[in-house]
Amino acid sequence: MRIFILIFVAFQIAFLNLVGQASTTNSAEAVTYLDTKPTLDESRVARLVVALLERSHYSQQPFNDALSSKFLDGYLDALDPARMIFLKSDEEEFDVWRNKLDDLLIRYGDVSSGKIIFNRLLKRYEQFVKYVTNLVATEKFTFDTDEKVFISRKDKPRPADLDEARKLWRDRVRYEYLQEKLNNEKPEEIIKIITRRYNRQWRMLRELDSEEVLQIFLSSLSRVYDPHSEYMGRSAYENFNIGMKLSLCGIGAVLTSEDGYCKVRELMPGPAMRSGKIKVNDRIVAVAQGTNDFVDVIDWKLNKVVELIRGQKGTEVRLTIIPADAPDPSIRRVVTLTRDEITLENQEAKAKLLEIPVKSGETSKVGIIDLPSFYADLGSRDADHKSTTTDVAKLLKKLKAEKVDGIILDLRRNGGGSLEEAINLTGLFIKEGPVVQVKDSDGTISVDRDKDPSVLYEGPLIILTSRFSASASEILAAALQDYKRALVVGDSSTHGKGTVQSLVELNRFLKTTNNLGALKLTIRKFYRINGESTQLKGVIPDIVLPSVNNYAEIGESSIPNAMQWDTIPSTKYEPVNQITKPMVDDLKNHSTTRIAVDKDFAYILEEIERFKKAQAEKTISLNEKQRIKEKEDAKKRTEARKEELKKRPLADYLTYEITLKNVDKPGLPSPLSPDKLIDTSKEKPTKLDDPDEEKTDADDAILSKVDPTLDETRRILLDLILFVKNGSLAAKK
Repeated sequence: MRIFILIFVAFQIAFLNLVGQASTTNSAEAVTYLDTKPTLDESRVARLVVALLERSHYSQQPFNDALSSKFLDGYLDALDPARMIFLKSDEEEFDVWRNKLDDLLIRYGDVSSGKIIFNRLLKRYEQFVKYVTNLVATEKFTFDTDEKVFISRKDKPRPADLDEARKLWRDRVRYEYLQEKLNNEKPEEIIKIITRRYNRQWRMLRELDSEEVLQIFLSSLSRVYDPHSEYMGRSAYENFNIGMKLSLCGIGAVLTSEDGYCKVRELMPGPAMRSGKIKVNDRIVAVAQGTNDFVDVIDWKLNKVVELIRGQKGTEVRLTIIPADAPDPSIRRVVTLTRDEITLENQEAKAKLLEIPVKSGETSKVGIIDLPSFYADLGSRDADHKSTTTDVAKLLKKLKAEKVDGIILDLRRNGGGSLEEAINLTGLFIKEGPVVQVKDSDGTISVDRDKDPSVLYEGPLIILTSRFSASASEILAAALQDYKRALVVGDSSTHGKGTVQSLVELNRFLKTTNNLGALKLTIRKFYRINGESTQLKGVIPDIVLPSVNNYAEIGESSIPNAMQWDTIPSTKYEPVNQITKPMVDDLKNHSTTRIAVDKDFAYILEEIERFKKAQAEKTISLNEKQRIKEKEDAKKRTEARKEELKKRPLADYLTYEITLKNVDKPGLPSPLSPDKLIDTSKEKPTKLDDPDEEKTDADDAILSKVDPTLDETRRILLDLILFVKNGSLAAKK
């Protein structure tokens, strides 16, 4: 029976391949389709990837018909995420492989299906580009109806036929045309912009080679197992090896590609973060080198955008972005950054000491430690080697010497890092004991412990988290919450990445001089000491603060095929009970009362309602008058907020910056000026010719000054300090 199936599938492949080849002769433009016959290396790689996933992935799932079906859907979505290029008839033809991909890959390493599907994508995309470029050049668009378009089509069915597809394509072009029109572009310029965009997109798609298509194909298979497993081809693996994540783009931003846009996924200490003008989820639409003209990068391959943004240290790069918080996607902002090397020093822990008046003639000292990652110099065995724990210990000793009353450990931007450092850092706040449990695919559970009985800091402690706090930062937050040692404050949950990945070089198994890339696959799961997984659910704070992040599709739970949350038995540990339920209830009530009358949180709550409304509608208007009004309303809100911030009195507390460079010096450095908006000590102000643009930069600095989440966390810490002293907040004035 299996032989019959394979013969039947081979016949279907031959038929579909002929269809793809026939389209070449009818194309007015020379399109080079992939040779669908797998090479020897491709077949060997495919079989090895399947074997490793089946035998070494945490789930231990066999590659069967059920996974084959999900694999096919995942591959189609990887090639056509907006579900507007492939037709329903294409899907029906591809169904010949729905329950057969496992047979083809396991026995023969036959990846021809992936190439044939990609060739069909080329054919459809050629039709798409010809249609939209002709449309934008010949049709005069009007925007005076009540028409709307879907913001995202990822859950929509693919078009039934070419007529329905052309309607979707027309809607998309009209949407993009209106975006540019609202951005004050002239009609002739809009035509050029959109035409260049689609021709470039079409060219880049045609330039994908077999290696890159194989990477998409096998990564789609890997991500059926879980979203953090993937196959990296030669080029991707080489980029991984040179530490792309630590020096990505030369501006300290980790980028991702989404719906044709280069999107900021993460910020690390560096030019982008220091500027205060780039935020997570900002979309980069154009890049310019110094004073050169901008290059439109919408629909570019991510690695091509990265190459443009990267450059030599000290050179300038200008980015045109759509801000993540822009109420209208037609809004653009230009940001000028000076490239810098993103080194370990830029990611070091740092601290601030605040002297805050609490009563007449009395002040409270609080420390804030900002920890962007869990780093370690793994190549050094020196006793004083570079590590997170060593650096934070220095800062803690300094803050203790200055007699702080409480400390906030800010992990909002901490995406993880060294597990060992997370364990050791936890040990600075507790006596020896378990910190995290790790479960292997065979069910073996091991417990990683802090073995040092000493405690460096025993005072009031808050862990500040966000939806971007992931992996190792979740382990620390969970452990200190389980020990009832620290109060956790922040977004509704942390990211929820509770899995461990291993990188396997394929050349280890295959005798060849060719670089065949590597497979990253999930091999373990993390569990809290109370037995709950940090996977999917993350760490839920004791006190949740209002944030748009709480309603956005952020975190592990928003990623397809994420592994599930589960539990294992609790390990034995002794809670220190410094955080109690009556304390949490009291602190939460006081925080809720403050938030109800706080101007910053009133603004956040308004933004949340607007965001929820947009999410519920899932469409955007193509009515120009309505969009102009929405844009003007958004501008008025922003201007009103800026004016309100300008009128606020200066901070009534002193702030001292403590870095690893000055931590060992006696006393404290000079306090920051109370009207200091952003730290420009490492970044020269941008020189602008347009005075209005300069004013905008200054106003942006005003907005970047505001951090309601940290401000409220600081107030919660003051309450916590008072509670520890008095046993309640009843006496608070």
